[in-house]
Amino acid sequence: MPRCRWAGATVVAWLGLAASLAAADRPNILFVFTDDQAPWALGISGHPHARTPVLDRLFREGAWLKSCFTTTPVCSPSRAALMTGRYGTEVGITDWLHPRREPKHGLAAGTPTWPRLLQQAGYRTALVGKWHLGLTDAQHPTRFGYGHFYGFRGGGTRPKDAVLEVDGTTVKVPGLLPDVLTSEAIRWISREDPRPFLLSLHYRAPHSPWLPVAEEDWEPFAGLDPTLPHPDYPDLDTRRVKRMTREYLASMKSVDRNVGRLLAALRSHGLERETVVIYSSDHGYNMGHNGIFHKGNGHWVLKNPPPAVPNIPRGQRPNMYDHSLRVPTAIRWPGVVRSGLTLDQTISNLDFFPTILAIAGVSLPPGTQQRGRSFLPLLKGEQMEWQNDLFAQYDTKHQSRTSMRMYRTRRWKLVRDFLNPGRDEMFDLRKDPGETSNLLKKSTPAVQMIRDRLSDKLVARMRAIKDPALSRQPAGKPKKQTRSTR
Repeated sequence: MPRCRWAGATVVAWLGLAASLAAADRPNILFVFTDDQAPWALGISGHPHARTPVLDRLFREGAWLKSCFTTTPVCSPSRAALMTGRYGTEVGITDWLHPRREPKHGLAAGTPTWPRLLQQAGYRTALVGKWHLGLTDAQHPTRFGYGHFYGFRGGGTRPKDAVLEVDGTTVKVPGLLPDVLTSEAIRWISREDPRPFLLSLHYRAPHSPWLPVAEEDWEPFAGLDPTLPHPDYPDLDTRRVKRMTREYLASMKSVDRNVGRLLAALRSHGLERETVVIYSSDHGYNMGHNGIFHKGNGHWVLKNPPPAVPNIPRGQRPNMYDHSLRVPTAIRWPGVVRSGLTLDQTISNLDFFPTILAIAGVSLPPGTQQRGRSFLPLLKGEQMEWQNDLFAQYDTKHQSRTSMRMYRTRRWKLVRDFLNPGRDEMFDLRKDPGETSNLLKKSTPAVQMIRDRLSDKLVARMRAIKDPALSRQPAGKPKKQTRSTR
């Protein structure tokens, strides 16, 4: 072998050995990610019918992030923000990726992700479950840092006997999907390997269709007459909401049961104390709240929905409600994060990128752009300054056409639709946490002053990230409300 080639091979081998040695003292990371899960769908949150004892215990054993949000309340852009630490408009994914309308659209090759950085630092990595960031081989999870993939590239599959990608081949796998994915996750973490691991387990539950589930998961809800959040909402289809609530909570119970299986496997393999468990979801969910169900691309669940308006078909209710944006999040790290810790600081899915790197002791490469902030000091109980304002964005383009931007403080929320200014909304979250009264319908000088202040902050954030929505309407103050939103 020529001397230069031998030297190069030696350097590569040394770097690989150094990475392995450096990774030896790093914790394993298990990231459990649900789909369409609202924080209210947990027993620990006070829901009268939720059956989630495993998750309730997990939230108590570590840190409960009570004000954790996504920056886009729909699947693909939320997942893109999680992976990249950047807003959806920055990576070109602003709504869920439609497999027929945009089969080649997805996360661009070479986009920095934290799974890739962990892989390069010596972690063995796997994604089990849902990807939904591109269907082509160039957008495959293994191109973004996951050494092993078992699941589905698109947004949907069946809750039973699903068609999955297994060892690069598409096959129908018998069984209930949460059980199948959990079994694969347990199989993967059971492998003998000295390297620390990153395992992302992305359930599709509790995304609809919610049934079938295992008999033990359905039994508590079969005859349930559930309590509804807004039972007196005008013209609410109560019967439908109750049926969907039963099915949704049963799907959540299937998640809870399977997370129990996974945590038991960690204990049986002696991995519990050396594994950081992160639990979160891609966005929240409405179930009769404010007369709608679904997420940011919400649907009216009324017997007679309002008529269609330009860009908004009948039956649609695009929104930036907290129930769509807030995500249930807990982090358990034995010996580092104390049990029973609650964090009320406003944290977004952008913040996972730097936080996970900090947990793993991995440095962000120079020049890598991301918008998040590490909240590891907060997890350790340390004092630090923290900005609690939140900026979020969502361009709906399938069922409706909107360009919504949201700025939220602890008290106030402003939502501007840059395509449909008559849909602008503002809420006083302290007096109206359910966001039932749009203050812009009867604007006063005091409301106008607060609206203008929030709008200035919103536009400043948009300019900082070169948000293309600024070109859709003059970037000054919001236009006067011309059409109310029910």
